[in-house]
Amino acid sequence: MNLARLDLNLVVALRALLEERNVTRAGQRLDLSQPAMSASLARLRRHFDDELLARVGGHYELTALGQVLLDRTSNACDLLERLFSSQADFDPATATREFRLLASDYAVAVFGAELARIVHEEAPGIRLRFTHTPNTVVEDTATLLSTTDGLLMPHGVISDMPTVELYQDEWVFLVADDHPEVGDRLTREDLARLPWVTYQRTYDAPAVRQLGMLGIEPRVEVSVDSFQLLPHLVAGTRRIALMQQRLAEMLLGVFPVRAMRPPYEAVPLRQALWWHPVHTYDASHIWLRETAVRVGEGLAAGTGGQGAQGM
Repeated sequence: MNLARLDLNLVVALRALLEERNVTRAGQRLDLSQPAMSASLARLRRHFDDELLARVGGHYELTALGQVLLDRTSNACDLLERLFSSQADFDPATATREFRLLASDYAVAVFGAELARIVHEEAPGIRLRFTHTPNTVVEDTATLLSTTDGLLMPHGVISDMPTVELYQDEWVFLVADDHPEVGDRLTREDLARLPWVTYQRTYDAPAVRQLGMLGIEPRVEVSVDSFQLLPHLVAGTRRIALMQQRLAEMLLGVFPVRAMRPPYEAVPLRQALWWHPVHTYDASHIWLRETAVRVGEGLAAGTGGQGAQGM
């Protein structure tokens, strides 16, 4: 494919046709006449050697290739928009735009809230939108990052993308305040015999992967898609849960649970901000990354809360 000979207007037309599945509506969406839109469809059909839109009764349906191209075209348009909206200069005090960041609820609570506070003070026209990290992040990292402004994710999950360090966190176990079988310290035997509450996406808990090396298989009784729900499901039960210490310290006074050190040397969590290479030299993204680093340094310099037992 020779990109120099490709009419990028056809990418926009393709997206409209595939999403609208109607030549007239696609033309109205792009402010083009029906004959002009029909001509674009004809060129696209010749290029792909496929009908893309097939008439079924009184309407059009996507062909198999059209269905494949639907998501790819959307991602390509988003990437092109981000590419051509890149800026050489950026003034946070006057800028008006939105940054979309993929993050877990842990990252939003511990890091995102402080980032939002700083952005509010320094860049009142900037909006932040945090979106839950999808399950496909490992298999489709490049595509996801091409359609967003960044990803808050610990090291050890993805690679081969630009990244900057933010802060470090430790892992603790949550147990009920009145747990009848756990004293001042957890043991490896406790981890093997007690029921667990786990976060559904285990890639956010690299310390869990260490358990297999220790010969411990967690007996999962409940799993949820939110770190902040873990204390709900531990309080008043025999269950235990693995949680980041910074988040645990925020929740210890809210739920009748206590935090305890793991009975093994758990690998620390090293939180980072990841982005697509297309954003590396964009002035607005440079500002976002520098601001994120400042927030991370502030967290690193802060003192701990109530701490964990079993030290």
